[in-house]
Amino acid sequence: MQAIPFYKYQGTGNDFIVIDDRQEQFFKKDTKLIQRLCDRKFGIGADGLILLRNHRLHNFTMVYFNADGNQSSMCGNGGRCIVSFAKYLGIVADSATFEAIDGLHEAKLFDNNQVSLQMKNMDSLQMFDGHVFMDTGSPHHVELTDNVDHVDVYSQGRYLRNELYGKEGANINFVQPVTGTTFKVRTYERGVENETLSCGTGVTAVALAMHKTGQTQAHEVTLETPGGNLKVSFEPVAQGYKNIWLTGPATLVFKGIIEA
Repeated sequence: MQAIPFYKYQGTGNDFIVIDDRQEQFFKKDTKLIQRLCDRKFGIGADGLILLRNHRLHNFTMVYFNADGNQSSMCGNGGRCIVSFAKYLGIVADSATFEAIDGLHEAKLFDNNQVSLQMKNMDSLQMFDGHVFMDTGSPHHVELTDNVDHVDVYSQGRYLRNELYGKEGANINFVQPVTGTTFKVRTYERGVENETLSCGTGVTAVALAMHKTGQTQAHEVTLETPGGNLKVSFEPVAQGYKNIWLTGPATLVFKGIIEA
């Protein structure tokens, strides 16, 4: 048994166990331990687990695991939460640069726990009949619906995640336009294998897909998720989009020590 200090963060209801692992004492290949820590009945409970580690050149390194225990692709809300955690630790003040699995990210911190995270440039959006696919750090399927509240996100999301995208899977986003600059979003996340209250890379994909398909002319949109509102701003370019920023709250919920 070992005592593991941890911090619980949430960004619009997307919740994470965050661990200060600058000494690299957490055994990141222990998928069963990560699964247990993320379990909502037998552990702390979270959509994922994040390690903050040192970086030779930048403020820190982000290592992200899904609730299934596997190291995963980029998590936008998790990225915002770890930036807030880095400020809590005194590593950063009002800005940060860190490395994640999809490369370097910059971030800005504001009052009221607001964090803006720069996402990677997007130069490849695949347009299909009925949906758009892109990788905003994680793979995302985006499709419109007339009434997102009535969508069976678990069943439909699980079906598309497995049948359309196979073992590797993808995150499935269902979107309903509210105004020309506001969209309601619900997301089924692979690795969690269920609907989450919010998904940062998901709302980023939705914002770009809505602009690409002409649902909005704006370069900043509001995404209403079950866990709260996020904003995504972007700059269209010939091959896609750049200067993409994801903004919203990132809040410390509680901290503790768990015997594992």
